[in-house]
Amino acid sequence: MTGLYIQNLELTSYRNYEHAELQFENKVNVIIGENAQGKTNLMEAIYVLSMAKSHRTSNDKELIRWDEDYAKIEGRVMKRNGDIPMQLVISKKGKKGKVNHIEQQKLSQYVGALNTIMFAPEDLNLVKGSPQVRRRFLDMEIGQVSAVYLYDLSLYQKILSQRNHFLKQLQSRKQTDRTMLDVLTDQLIEAAAKVVVKRLQFTAQLEKWAQPIHSGISRGLEELTLKYHTALEVSDPKDLSKIGNSYQESFSKLKEKEIERGVTLFGPHRDDVLFYVNGRDVQTYGSQGQQRTTALSLKLAEIDLIHEEIGEYPILLLDDVLSELDDYRQSHLLHTIQGRVQTFVTTTSVDGIDHETLHQAGMFRVENGALVK
Repeated sequence: MTGLYIQNLELTSYRNYEHAELQFENKVNVIIGENAQGKTNLMEAIYVLSMAKSHRTSNDKELIRWDEDYAKIEGRVMKRNGDIPMQLVISKKGKKGKVNHIEQQKLSQYVGALNTIMFAPEDLNLVKGSPQVRRRFLDMEIGQVSAVYLYDLSLYQKILSQRNHFLKQLQSRKQTDRTMLDVLTDQLIEAAAKVVVKRLQFTAQLEKWAQPIHSGISRGLEELTLKYHTALEVSDPKDLSKIGNSYQESFSKLKEKEIERGVTLFGPHRDDVLFYVNGRDVQTYGSQGQQRTTALSLKLAEIDLIHEEIGEYPILLLDDVLSELDDYRQSHLLHTIQGRVQTFVTTTSVDGIDHETLHQAGMFRVENGALVK
């Protein structure tokens, strides 16, 4: 295997785990257990170690075991150029991350040391869910390969919140001087243009990798295309100044309307990604099967995209997703990852999943927050 992999994981006071230590092999690792025993918590812990945030909750306090002050996740990541110990401590005061025993000043510097792709049943909603779900998907995935993007995005969100606050004051006439609005608008445009350029770039890359996968799963009958949907006129997706000028025009046109409504009506926080199969919008016109194939193709495409960006394959986390896929999509998924990517699979049972990838897998059983070999 050419990917990075996680060799061991240690949890302290994490969710329903008092303490757990696991050794993993650089292949497929299957975690079996009944529902509500802690399978997903284990997967989430690997994801949180990687991303410094959960895919299930935005409230970090939920990650800390009942009546404890903090939760700790530690892991040893094997990479081409050596092994890296990682540690994330989650307390009521916030999160602290260490990479190679060195505390990272910002979490945006911490993210990226361990690349993971999570595929859970809720990801099947990527296509038919709200635009917010797709924006979050973009932000999480681009953030893994670009610390600069995380910085630009958080700056954009900070200025957006200040601008919305100021628009509300203008709306209620607590403020009458509009100079500050123009200053905030200029700052917002600068950050917005950088965010949009990166998202446009990422969408194009994702399409390049997802197209052949989708074609393979649909036996060559379907062609998948992606479109980053913004209200902006974008003639050149790489030209920052053109995108900035386009924003400038739109904001000056909408200025009165925004003051009247007390909110920013335009920008990356309102954008979306659209998926088309054979030219038809999958969200509106696609069958459930087509929507699932699209979501699966996007997730598998990320494996190659991250490899292209950082030169190593990420870790793949398949949380209870095999049971959601029919046999054909299931075996396509397992065949795609075979021998390439360290993969973690949670399932209530491996019965009925007949694929050589699983016959060679490492097996773990979870019962009531404890591991039984």
